[in-house]
Amino acid sequence: MRIAQLAPLAEAVPPKLYGGTERVVSWLTEELVDIGHEVTLFASGDSITNAVLEPCSPQALRLDPIHRDPMLAYGVALAQIADQASQFDVVHSHIDWVHIPLLRRLGVPFVTTLHGRLDLPDLSGSFENCFVDAPFVSISNAQRAPLPQAHWVATVYHGLPKNLLKPNFAPEGYLAFLGRIAPEKGPDTAIRLARAAGIPLKIAAKVDKVDQAYFENKVRPLIDGKDVEFVGEIDEPQKAAFLGNAAALLFPICWPEPFGLVVIEAMACGTPAIAFRCGSVPELIEDGVTGFVVESYRDSLSAIDRVAVINRRTVRASFERRFTARRMAEDYIRVYESISDQCRPDIGKIHPGRKLQSPRAPILPRKPVPLHPYGRPLELGDPAA
Repeated sequence: MRIAQLAPLAEAVPPKLYGGTERVVSWLTEELVDIGHEVTLFASGDSITNAVLEPCSPQALRLDPIHRDPMLAYGVALAQIADQASQFDVVHSHIDWVHIPLLRRLGVPFVTTLHGRLDLPDLSGSFENCFVDAPFVSISNAQRAPLPQAHWVATVYHGLPKNLLKPNFAPEGYLAFLGRIAPEKGPDTAIRLARAAGIPLKIAAKVDKVDQAYFENKVRPLIDGKDVEFVGEIDEPQKAAFLGNAAALLFPICWPEPFGLVVIEAMACGTPAIAFRCGSVPELIEDGVTGFVVESYRDSLSAIDRVAVINRRTVRASFERRFTARRMAEDYIRVYESISDQCRPDIGKIHPGRKLQSPRAPILPRKPVPLHPYGRPLELGDPAA
């Protein structure tokens, strides 16, 4: 198939450091190319890919010292997509909603994966008025809960390359926290848990400007450099050692996490996760097999005491069965084929006086999951962590 991938521009694809969505787009793109599809990646100019790269900004916006207007960059991306729409069997977007009116009008088969939280003010009304017929993919069933009226065509769990992170079956024994310093991620809770359990904690995370005050007031005072070590942001090659040497990953979130990429990264290393029952957590962790899904602080301490009973080889085997990039790519190919087969109007021909409908694929059954609202809204291009 001829596939366009439209990536966020906040980070390069793959990102230099932090960037969950852009990392997933990279894994998906490279796997599709490896399978044999013709893929064009619309992303920042500093992206690295085996697909055809169409640069939409000179470099990733978050690291751009010129502070370019993000909407200008996204405007360029949409213009490039419009110019090339007739070349693709399907356009797969990862940038929320801004592309939908254009692609619907052009009539190109398209699908949108939503990577962020969906319990945002006024979003439900916008869907009913503007986006109800656009096909969407969720990254967990839990993510769908705030928008049951959306046209969900599939849930596709993230996956990473099978051999990207090597498993470690003889860890050093510290606890790990990896991701982003933010109240909804619970790094202060992770510190309290590690201290109560008497086990060292290592924190590898980025600090966004919006969370700088929280870090300085709530987290930094708890870091002593001995029992609690702050490593800072780490890149992909450093993750295997950081996660693989940990006895367990602490994931004490208190928000409706759409996926939780770090959980499957830990699983790839054979490392079990101890995570609060929020958002997608129960879908990712097989309780008692690949980690523990806990309800409270007290449950978390008990899980830390029991983590040695988890077989790390079983954790790795579960990753290989459920969360590889190849499985993710194959799931998306089925979505692409369904959408492309059902509706293929003449691309580029605008029909005055009538609205071109985007293709509709069967709505898959969804399981209601309790919502745990917490945290801040994500901005356009802000990678879902």
